[in-house]
Amino acid sequence: MTSRSIDRPPAPAPLAGSAAAPVAVRTPGQRRMLRVARVTGALARLALWAAGTGVVLMTVFIFAQVFWRYVLNDSLRWSEPASVMIMGWFIFLGAAVGIREGYHLSFDVLLFFLPERGKAALQSVSDLVVVAFGGGMVWYGGELAWNSAGNKMPGIGISGAFDFMPLVFGGVLVVLFSLERLARRAAGLPTARFGDDPIEE
Repeated sequence: MTSRSIDRPPAPAPLAGSAAAPVAVRTPGQRRMLRVARVTGALARLALWAAGTGVVLMTVFIFAQVFWRYVLNDSLRWSEPASVMIMGWFIFLGAAVGIREGYHLSFDVLLFFLPERGKAALQSVSDLVVVAFGGGMVWYGGELAWNSAGNKMPGIGISGAFDFMPLVFGGVLVVLFSLERLARRAAGLPTARFGDDPIEE
């Protein structure tokens, strides 16, 4: 009886994180930032879902207003001010998430001619400017909300402060996400830029 060789299937590749696979070494600061990123990522997804829900609600309200006005010859007094207020929410929430995810356009021609340290410095300056802008949104939006708190929004009957709350909450998220970008860069982790691949959470 002659023996013959048996073709064996190739050994499976080692799983990520196993002893045979290379594992990226993270510093304690980087591990902390990755834990923070999971929290801020969940907050960003929540804000994005809220913004998307606002777009749907505003569309429904506007459609209802058109139907009531031109088909039923009547009018919904609350639909227009409610739609405008909802529009403020999804604009500012979406803008804040765009800062975290690097969706906003930027003019970065100069960065192509700078070394990595110079790029990081200019990106940090940009994030600091955005922090200041978000702080202004919170400060002046809060002032506007405070000054209009005693007024009633026509058609809805709620405090006029609600008209400026999107500015305040959006500013808080802008500051939070910009500070996260600064902290990630200080820890040696990448930050999202427009046109880049998604970064690790």
